[in-house]
Amino acid sequence: MNIQQEIINLRNQIHKHTHLYYVEDSPIISDYEFDELMKNLIELESANPIFYDPNSPTQRVGGAISKTFKTVKHDYPMFSLDNSYSEDDLNDFNERILKKIPKNNIDYMCELKFDGVSINITYENGMFLRAVTRGDGVQGDDVSDNVKTIKTIPLKLKGNYPKKFQIRGEIFIGLKDFKKMNEERLNNNLEAYMNPRNTASGTLKLQDSSEVAKRPLQCFLYKIVSEDNNSKTQFENLNYAKSWGFKVSNSSKLCKNINEVFDYINFWYNKKNELDFEIDGIVIKVNQIQLQNILGFTSKYPRWAIAYKYKTDQVSTVLRSVSYQVGRTGAITPVANLDPVLLGGTIVKRASLHNQDQIEKLNLHLNDMVYIEKGGEIIPKIVKIENSKRGFFSKKIDFIKNCPSCNSVLNKNNSEAQHFCLNYYSCRPQVTGRIQHFISRKAMDINGIGNETIELMFENNLISNYSDLYFLNKEDLIKLDRMAEKSVDNIFIGLDKSKRIPFERVLFALGIRHVGQTVSKNLAQNFKSIDNLISKSYEELIKVDEIGERIAESVVKFFNDNNNIKIIDRLKSVGLQFNTQKVDKVKNIFDGKTFVVSGVFNSYSRDELKSLIELYGGKNSSTITSNTNFLLAGNKMGPSKLKKAEDLGTKIISETDFNHMIKI
Repeated sequence: MNIQQEIINLRNQIHKHTHLYYVEDSPIISDYEFDELMKNLIELESANPIFYDPNSPTQRVGGAISKTFKTVKHDYPMFSLDNSYSEDDLNDFNERILKKIPKNNIDYMCELKFDGVSINITYENGMFLRAVTRGDGVQGDDVSDNVKTIKTIPLKLKGNYPKKFQIRGEIFIGLKDFKKMNEERLNNNLEAYMNPRNTASGTLKLQDSSEVAKRPLQCFLYKIVSEDNNSKTQFENLNYAKSWGFKVSNSSKLCKNINEVFDYINFWYNKKNELDFEIDGIVIKVNQIQLQNILGFTSKYPRWAIAYKYKTDQVSTVLRSVSYQVGRTGAITPVANLDPVLLGGTIVKRASLHNQDQIEKLNLHLNDMVYIEKGGEIIPKIVKIENSKRGFFSKKIDFIKNCPSCNSVLNKNNSEAQHFCLNYYSCRPQVTGRIQHFISRKAMDINGIGNETIELMFENNLISNYSDLYFLNKEDLIKLDRMAEKSVDNIFIGLDKSKRIPFERVLFALGIRHVGQTVSKNLAQNFKSIDNLISKSYEELIKVDEIGERIAESVVKFFNDNNNIKIIDRLKSVGLQFNTQKVDKVKNIFDGKTFVVSGVFNSYSRDELKSLIELYGGKNSSTITSNTNFLLAGNKMGPSKLKKAEDLGTKIISETDFNHMIKI
């Protein structure tokens, strides 16, 4: 046997025994025998560096140093889940599903909601390629070197896997391992870690992967994402993942109806404290992949899945004072300042009070003993007070009459719960908040400018609204603190790129109250240009699907303000996209046509192509059926979709064909 083959055999043996030990929990050799195999491999690889393999088992021990983590855009967005907290919420979810697809027998796949750190891992030709954190759902950090140290994540797969796919999971630290870690730290006179989740998250961002390798990270995998995936259900997906070598929780259950879902939820509520890892609820998914595709997504969540959150623990503390925050719309939010207390593994010092009505409903007084919990496991909130412990120093809370920032008199409409500062143009948090919203990733996505930079520009009187950004001078920016020439150049590059952002996102960026991403897209598709939208009356707006009275009133009010019109005119003058004129010239050329977009393209992302298809009147689908008119095929497209298109006689077009169709 030659040296290369001996190295390959040793690697295969170690991959096998690592899987048996860490995933199957059924080792067939002793620790000593395993260590000897690893020792022999290390010696052979050291003597023969020509046979280096980044996915060799020896690379799990770490050693790579990452000063920064590269930002990587996800091929497929990592959506968060909508949350539910009661049986009524889940019944509503079930009714929405049945209303959309009433003639189908719907199964639900129920899985534990692991309280860890989401990860997206790419495999190609059965080998680990890349691991990226969830980030903001659109892009995350490349933490591949750190994730490779986790022994429950295979570096090499077995079985019949797709040529290239992604798999998503949750990285965590087991409770026994966490306890052991803290015992060792205390023995070494070090401060104990706060909780398993934060420790796992911090570990993934360590710069030295050899340090990560010392931490007892684990990972459960739960979702396969691929253009070339033949499984028809989530249940099959999990079984495929197991067969390829992934660690999948055995706690999942297939439920035939919503009542079986409730049984599963109740079972694990009573059993969750027996687990060696933390969960914060249950995830319920429509099992059939085809039905998932029909249900689709909102701008934030999949419509075919929901998380049920268990009731959180409550702790008591003392309310010492109330401070007030001003949002970009002028809304005033009261915040409770508390004696610090440990809740859900973190120290809580503040809690949202929402509005004056909430304060009065709870009958809150300063120096009250209050009970707090984390709403949705994230934001602390006061849920009740201990009246019997109210003492002499308790004092009724008087809601402020003036803005805490600009001292303007606050206004409250009977139809709204919140107070508002009406000083739209001079109240600093409102002005900077609108500009910060404008530059945000889901709006204009202007790289090179952060929230702190906006505050700095405002302080130095360089900007007073978001249109001022496009009239900045390099000389003025260079003079600002912490502004190097390269940083300033990046700002202008980001501003220039933002001029290509489509109309629907520019509309969202304007920050019209009640007009979020979905409403902006709807308005852009219906009215095609900002001028057309500005000219519409309240009566015309409410005729549009999903545009209600509150949205229509807000849009009319925004465009009736001459200052807003002047700002829009300035943005027009620098070239921002305020219309969809291309579509008007070749109106609805894809009307009634359904597309499936698959593969990798030279000039577009898949999302950009889907947006163009919708702009030209077409519809997008993720699955090929007899109703599909075109398969828009890119590079590295899965063979199963190509074959299905050929079998059904679906017209297959290239990126070049598509450009010709829209006359680019």
